Amino acid sequence: MSLVFLLWLLNLTVDTCGQLAFKKAATQDTTKDGIEHWKHMAAHPWIWLGIGFYVMEFCVWTAFLSQVELSVGVMLGSFNIVVIMLGGRLFFQERLTAWRVAGILCITSGVMLVGLGQ
Repeated sequence: MSLVFLLWLLNLTVDTCGQLAFKKAATQDTTKDGIEHWKHMAAHPWIWLGIGFYVMEFCVWTAFLSQVELSVGVMLGSFNIVVIMLGGRLFFQERLTAWRVAGILCITSGVMLVGLGQ
């Protein structure tokens, strides 16, 4: 397995985990409003886990971009949207409408075309 592929998979993983952790932190206690909600989130471990994943993502993304052209890296990075949507469905029972599925298929097709062009 190539270094580029491993870095891409790692970026995909840490970005998705970070987004899911932020969502979990944001939905822990919805009875609080305004600044109280933000204080509650700041005290919750999920927000700090999300921040940790984002720090890791920054490092992995930078390493990934050092290995590929920017246009290719950004296109491959767009696949994160697909995995995050699927994670939202799996962990938070979010809806996957026909339009979202169509978008997933378009993004996946685009990433595959870019990958084949390498």
